[in-house]
Amino acid sequence: MSDQLTVRLSPELGRALRAVARQMQRKTSEVVRMALREYLALPGPDGSRPSERVRGLLGSLESGVPDLVRKDRASILDSVRRGR
Repeated sequence: MSDQLTVRLSPELGRALRAVARQMQRKTSEVVRMALREYLALPGPDGSRPSERVRGLLGSLESGVPDLVRKDRASILDSVRRGR
């Protein structure tokens, strides 16, 4: 048996929900279920957790800063000096 929930949304949140549902070509209820599943970090319909779906991407992006571990202090100070 499935649970039913009634939620009141602000006009802004309702518009955003409808816009995302249109963009994804899904029902608003599906988008809400997807958002709750992600927020609560529950397994998806295929049994996987959000982090498991992107595991192959973790650590695979290029930062553009060589040897960030050793140069982090210098990078932060440089950013502060430039006002970023």
